[in-house]
Amino acid sequence: METFDTIRTRRSIRRFAPTPLPDDAVRRILEAGRHSGSSMNEQPWTFLATRDRATLAALATVGDHAGHLAGAALGVAIVTPPLDPEGWLMFDVGQAATQMMLAAWAEGIGSCIASVYRHDDARRILGLPADRTVDCLLSFGYSAEPPRPPRAGGRQPFDRVVRWERW
Repeated sequence: METFDTIRTRRSIRRFAPTPLPDDAVRRILEAGRHSGSSMNEQPWTFLATRDRATLAALATVGDHAGHLAGAALGVAIVTPPLDPEGWLMFDVGQAATQMMLAAWAEGIGSCIASVYRHDDARRILGLPADRTVDCLLSFGYSAEPPRPPRAGGRQPFDRVVRWERW
């Protein structure tokens, strides 16, 4: 799939088929995150990947909108040091998450992002050390529903979101 087509057509998928993902596709998704840009090239993350059904079901409870993880073929926790006061770390996490989600879509694999609200539970489930946290979880899998075309009117018009030179 061409890059812009991948960007233009990607949708969040929350219902997954029970089909496992090929190891090589999983590797490419994780490599996309590894190659993501980060502030000062610090690469502050560790990608904790899991296919374990019990772990995915438990992770589905750590965010108010994380239920999609329970049915995923793969979950990825983007593990970092505690958040910095300036918020740059979350920008880096977002870049890595986006690259993994786009790489998955290019492979025909759906994904969805989830915020963690119950950090202590997430840290316990994943066995994280005290100096690490997780704020972002990703679910991956083949969609349980047939693909839909992009929704008409689903995006703001170009001229509404783009300005040139000055406000």
